[in-house]
Amino acid sequence: MATDFRLKDQLPALTQRLVDSYEQVGSINHLGHCPLPSYKEIIAATGELIEILYPGYRRREGLHRANIQYYVGDLIDRLHDRLTTQIGRALRHDDGATHDCENAQDYEALGQTKTMQFLGQLPELRTRLATDVNAAYEGDPACKNLDEVIFCYPGLEAITVYRLAHLLEELEIPFIPRMMCEWAHRRTGIDIHPGATIGDHFFIDHGTGVVVGETCEIGEHVKIYQGVTLGALSFPTDGEGNLVRGQKRHPTIEDRVVIYANATILGGRTVIGHDAVIGSNVWLTRGVDPQVTVLLEKPKLNIRSEEPDDLRPESGLS
Repeated sequence: MATDFRLKDQLPALTQRLVDSYEQVGSINHLGHCPLPSYKEIIAATGELIEILYPGYRRREGLHRANIQYYVGDLIDRLHDRLTTQIGRALRHDDGATHDCENAQDYEALGQTKTMQFLGQLPELRTRLATDVNAAYEGDPACKNLDEVIFCYPGLEAITVYRLAHLLEELEIPFIPRMMCEWAHRRTGIDIHPGATIGDHFFIDHGTGVVVGETCEIGEHVKIYQGVTLGALSFPTDGEGNLVRGQKRHPTIEDRVVIYANATILGGRTVIGHDAVIGSNVWLTRGVDPQVTVLLEKPKLNIRSEEPDDLRPESGLS
């Protein structure tokens, strides 16, 4: 069927209705303000950061001792410029100076300071990520070597982006850490809030559906499987019904804990003691002592054979 061009006459009126809605519903548009951080730039920077952390695995081939300094130096220089601008924008917006574009240089200078503080932590971050790579290799008998972890494991990708974002979160940079972690969430199916605190040797096996909340504290040598939720039990409100923010809402997981698939652990007062094992599909809203195993009772199976009617034995008198 051919396009009816007469219907296009309605488009100017529709356009006007949409523009009018920008005045009526002003909370979900950003007009007449200084620019926000660019999503495209943040994701590009995240990719470059991952390239620096794991050189030779993704973009550039043929890296060796003679050219690695030039290659990394070029990436670092580009990251400095990108992050300086984007962090400056985020800080300006967080201060409420969304109309003060003339003083953008002041926020860019602050953005540069924060950028240098962040970039300066990357060498130490590589040491921590090496423990995560080893934890995956040591914790999964199907893994053949460390390269397989770096190439293939979505858990490591999510942890890597989280650890980068957490450094920015600790520097009190708004927006950007969450943008990075939500990008990783879409890629991997693993949702880690940048505010969570996670120790070394962290391994997420398989990973799909894992949720780690903002105030969660996880110790060292912790292993969790797909579908695990470390979430909030409830959301406290004030006298006017508004959410109370800034309180610990998510559980604490101590060292060497293993949490199997689809377990749900909720609440800021819930502490899972060191060396505990939490079985699949367990629902916990209270703490567990160290070196304890928590399992659901074995379910009773009801297995029926659905035979065709003409093969079933006849009942009644013959």
